[in-house]
Amino acid sequence: MASHLDLSQLSGCKKRKRGERVFRFRSFGENEYPVGLVGSSFRETVKALLEYGQVEGNLAGHGMHCWSFQLQVHSHAPTHVVLLVVEEPIEASLNRHCKECQDVGWGQHMVCNKKYHFVLPSSDTMVAACWNGKGGNASDGGLLLPNPTTTNNPNERKSSNNLVELEGHMMHGVFHSNGFGHLLCVNGVETGFDLAGRQILDFWDRLCTGLHARKVSLNDNSHKRGMELRLIHGVTYSEPWFGRWDYKFDRGTFCVTQQMYQKAIEALQGMPLCLLINHLVTSNHEIPLIFSRYSTLSDNSLVTIGDLFHFMLELKSRLPPTNHQNPCIDSIYNTGVLAETNCRWSPKRFRWVSRQEVRDAARAYIGDIGLLDFVLKLLGNHIVGNYLVCRTLNLATKVLEYCLEDISNHASPNHRDGLLMHSPKAKAAWYKLSKFRLMKDMFYMYKYVLKDQKMSNAGIFSAIPMAVRIILNSKYLVKDYCSEVVPMKVEYLSMDGESNIYCTISLKNNSEEDDDDNSKSIRNNNNAIILQPYECVTLKNNATFDDLKQEVERNFKEIYWGLRGFVVDSIANLNNAKGKDLVFGMVEVGQKIVLEGRSSKRMGGVSEIYECGAAYYVVDCPCGAKEDDGERMVSCDICEVRQHTLCVRIPDSEQVPHIFLCNRCEREIILLPSP
Repeated sequence: MASHLDLSQLSGCKKRKRGERVFRFRSFGENEYPVGLVGSSFRETVKALLEYGQVEGNLAGHGMHCWSFQLQVHSHAPTHVVLLVVEEPIEASLNRHCKECQDVGWGQHMVCNKKYHFVLPSSDTMVAACWNGKGGNASDGGLLLPNPTTTNNPNERKSSNNLVELEGHMMHGVFHSNGFGHLLCVNGVETGFDLAGRQILDFWDRLCTGLHARKVSLNDNSHKRGMELRLIHGVTYSEPWFGRWDYKFDRGTFCVTQQMYQKAIEALQGMPLCLLINHLVTSNHEIPLIFSRYSTLSDNSLVTIGDLFHFMLELKSRLPPTNHQNPCIDSIYNTGVLAETNCRWSPKRFRWVSRQEVRDAARAYIGDIGLLDFVLKLLGNHIVGNYLVCRTLNLATKVLEYCLEDISNHASPNHRDGLLMHSPKAKAAWYKLSKFRLMKDMFYMYKYVLKDQKMSNAGIFSAIPMAVRIILNSKYLVKDYCSEVVPMKVEYLSMDGESNIYCTISLKNNSEEDDDDNSKSIRNNNNAIILQPYECVTLKNNATFDDLKQEVERNFKEIYWGLRGFVVDSIANLNNAKGKDLVFGMVEVGQKIVLEGRSSKRMGGVSEIYECGAAYYVVDCPCGAKEDDGERMVSCDICEVRQHTLCVRIPDSEQVPHIFLCNRCEREIILLPSP
């Protein structure tokens, strides 16, 4: 089934309503398109966007609301994808706390009332979501398929697999109602979809900008042809693949810091090729050939590993498509019979002739049969004048065949940026290099230089495995769209005009068990007061501080689950402000202020209202980690302290042992006196 969802293919689905709006994929979310994405906050913008969506009943699951948007990818040959937006209220959520927030270090954010999932489903996930829909039918105006397993049990409905729980979407991102979000998955052409990964990322980036997102995180596990892109692009461009959309290092696992990450990249990029080749020349003959191959093509000297990888990736983007080169050519260094035989060259361009025909024709000019046979053995993949001599094996006759390709009209490499090749050797190498050969060479370098654990005992090259490990442990990336509020320019037209200020709240302890501390603000482990992200509050120019308190209470109750009973007590940095005083007589437009208050409703323990949840365990790992970073951990059966499995020498390929003792408890047991 095609990756671009054709809704008409889903039997049992009601036909789309006539006149339903179709949006442009390539400009969706850009320059306030569609009309209405003009809110000053994420919540307002999402509400405005959903006004243009088609309601899809219970497609997303019990208790959730879903809207769809038809997006036209190509206008010349109409191709559509569907964007589904799912509103997930906290009451319908299987897990109140967000693991992605915990992993990226946003655990001090309060749990939000709602999440908004933005999904580009594949055909398979769309069909699965339709069949998993509970309590819907084809007559409700949505996309639901009839499901014989429909149940009236609300518990079963809540635990069913719905759209937001399925894996395999083209794209899946989620936002909390405070504007902080996570990109959960992107699957492009490399995984069998019709949209390239960069096209999906462009769409996602426009969407985040148009929705006024605050910060967006992702867990970078991107791969291409068996290679981890954050390693390849880190060595090549000093940033991950997502860096082209301004996603940057935010948090590393195993206590990796920003400084460690930069040092690791610099160490790999600066590794001298001459020393590496000299070290490997006796054990690996292919790497010197690869280096020689691309040194011939490059107009500049390739001195370091970073130079080589950078040149190879830049060269890949400049190579002509495969059908513009001879697909039978593997490489200039392949002296054997070429394996690919699916050539489709037009007979008008040249004709394949057998080895015997070539030999017979050459006998008229060459008398030495031994020399002739030697030349025919090596002949192939060589340029003679304006022709490229091609050689292949005819699978039907099992006979070698030769032909000439006219390359006089091919794009000259002399006119390509960074590839000013004047020597005949460089020009010949250009015409004989394919993208397949280049990717094969890059994978070889990746496998036997970057990922080869034998380098651990290789002198100065022992730094390579350590640097690679640090880069691979730097996988949590974040893009800051507008986390820090920016004051907006306001013109006072009259006393009825409106102005913005930016507010946050400090929640006081509401614990009944500790009456002595219930007037103090809640603090984190570092004894710092926990403040939520600032929110833009719009007030009339003649608003009073009582109006300000009411507006702040309304905004924060709408965003956060734990603040549904929030009441403002005071303004932290304006102690002299009275309820009837005018706000803009004491506060400047765009100023940041902090309001203190407490929750009149008990929403569970203090830890329950924060994304970090109730941490009933202690993390104290040999690597220095003091909190859960998303990596696999094991708990000591005596002290119950958690450590990374890799840090206690338990490989990821092995299961966690049923009984585990940390080193400290083992030593204490050994030191116990004998009975």
